[in-house]
Amino acid sequence: MKKKFIFLTVLLFGIVFFSQAQKQKKNSDEFKAEARPKNLTDTALLDLVQKQTFRYFWNFAHPVSGMARERSSNDFGYGPETIAVGGTGFGIMSVIVATERKWISRDTAARFLLKMVNFLLKAESYHGAFPHWMDGATGKTIPFGRKDDGADLVETAYLFQGLLCARQYFNAVNETELELRTRINWMWYDIEWNWFTQQSQDVLYWHWSPNNGWAMNAPLRGFNECLITYILAASSPNDKYQVSSSVYHQGWAASNYFKNGNEFYGIKLPLGFDYGGPLFFSHYSFLGLDPRGLKDRYADYWQQNRNHTLINHEHCVRNPNKYRGYGEQCWGLTASDTYNGYAAHSPTEDLGTISPTAALSAFPYTPEYSMKALKHFYFDLGDKIWGEYGFVDAFNETQNWYAHSHLAIDQGPIIAMIENYRTGLLWKLFMSCPEIKNGLQKLGFESPWLNKSSFSK
Repeated sequence: MKKKFIFLTVLLFGIVFFSQAQKQKKNSDEFKAEARPKNLTDTALLDLVQKQTFRYFWNFAHPVSGMARERSSNDFGYGPETIAVGGTGFGIMSVIVATERKWISRDTAARFLLKMVNFLLKAESYHGAFPHWMDGATGKTIPFGRKDDGADLVETAYLFQGLLCARQYFNAVNETELELRTRINWMWYDIEWNWFTQQSQDVLYWHWSPNNGWAMNAPLRGFNECLITYILAASSPNDKYQVSSSVYHQGWAASNYFKNGNEFYGIKLPLGFDYGGPLFFSHYSFLGLDPRGLKDRYADYWQQNRNHTLINHEHCVRNPNKYRGYGEQCWGLTASDTYNGYAAHSPTEDLGTISPTAALSAFPYTPEYSMKALKHFYFDLGDKIWGEYGFVDAFNETQNWYAHSHLAIDQGPIIAMIENYRTGLLWKLFMSCPEIKNGLQKLGFESPWLNKSSFSK
């Protein structure tokens, strides 16, 4: 009798396992990786790169939460349960692109995102903000560092940049999309942005931990990748949690590294570190925030981002360190994996490592230079750097090193910024949010999207 019970249990488990395996295989087969076809037109090449890169956020999404895994490898001890909150925000944008381009059905996409939002509603959060990493199966915080085991306001901002785009896109009057919008609004309304001014200081702080308080002590001062955090903090739909304009002007804009105004390689840089820093500064905040015509008292942000990109490109063309492979067709320095770990590559921290996301996410700013890089990466180096999720994270020809990893925060901007170059889709969605328009006006921004008559006072 006991043996029969064991046999039936094993048989039942086998049937369930086989059924799940077939289901997973079916889901995976819905979005197969493509071989590396040759003789592609520019349009077909852009299509392929966006579509193959999207597989990272679809096929490789965490099976429980649907959120974006931190990376595709186990390097640095990150396991497959580790999901990236900011990278998930970028992934949400990729789902919108895939829906608009009809790679996946609208209903499938909406249900996928609703599953993710329902998971987030039950996941650990701190005064409405999420951690940098969490366990994709349980929603528990995975510490990013010994004291970084609580809220990460910047990663939360990246997540909500994506969620607000989703709210605007999935606007149909049906149960799934209505529920998706409603639950996004619940979370958006509950973020206590002003808590992160730490007793009403005129600056936002990056981290807060229930175990370590404000011990990280990282005020958000510009200019860097964190602009979107201030935009969202000023735009909160909950008046009780909004921050004032003085937090932006006295905090964000008060850094010694905010204003620049010098020329590098003959190109003027309005804001930021000398030579501009890594290129993700001009990507992460601007996946939804449209820099075209965006101005405040400090800068024209289209000029800022374009000139930042041009300086980065020119540095690689001149190649003062004589690294192998650099040139007109091979450029792009930003934060990524490298041959000896991870680094925020830039003209002032140049290790010879090129990160494909840098040039490809710059398509709106430098389309001609970005297309040259794309063709070189794909046609000339594709045997070494093209894979099932698109381009690998980085490569260094001087060291004969080619990454085998993909990172969520690098894959997502490729899809989003190529789409913004092609159609402006994500810019249109994010800038259509009435709260964002109000927040931008409050902080003194100009933008073609701002129609004063549409503002709530």
